[in-house]
Amino acid sequence: MNGKRYDETALLKYGFCADGVGFSLEKQLPCGLLFRMRVTPEKEETELWDPLSGEPYVLHRVEDAAGEFVGRVREEFARETERIRSACFPEVLFPEAAAAQLADYLLKTYGDEPEFLWEQYPDYAIWRRKDNRKWYALVGRVERKKLGLESGDTPILDFRMEPAELDRLVDGAKFFRGWHMNKKHWCTVLLDGSFSMGELVPLLEKSYRLAAGK
Repeated sequence: MNGKRYDETALLKYGFCADGVGFSLEKQLPCGLLFRMRVTPEKEETELWDPLSGEPYVLHRVEDAAGEFVGRVREEFARETERIRSACFPEVLFPEAAAAQLADYLLKTYGDEPEFLWEQYPDYAIWRRKDNRKWYALVGRVERKKLGLESGDTPILDFRMEPAELDRLVDGAKFFRGWHMNKKHWCTVLLDGSFSMGELVPLLEKSYRLAAGK
């Protein structure tokens, strides 16, 4: 779930032009070369051109290329690229809208931010109470077949639930026993649009209370 996506408004403010599919920018660097970048939802392309020859300039990408000019070009190219990324590519913790809304709700309601505990599982985040450090929510991504569904993968939400209510709700379609969690006390639901935030909020509130203990 961690990554970066461009902000269209920021791109336009920076000087990019929309071309129907993506956004393009051309500007001259102090070294005299033309800096060109084009971004689309699928990829990012950045290149330099020599306006005198009309040919692309590539020496800044050649590891063994040396010299005062190529060194200057590398610095200016890297500086401009970093400026654009800082201004136009805000960090996205959760690409899925449902997970992003959930994180926003938990921050505004309890002041809790997600914790990414596992380097090998960058899509997994947990939330815990401040008073006792107990978890009350987990967001991750699993293969659907592991939940008994059709192929593909899906974002999920794990939260605490009373055992009796869990037994009543688990149906193998919308409600599942906790994935990677205690299957008697945790429930899993899909964050694929199956639930609205209005439906998730009471489940999260109950999980938060259950995490307080007795």
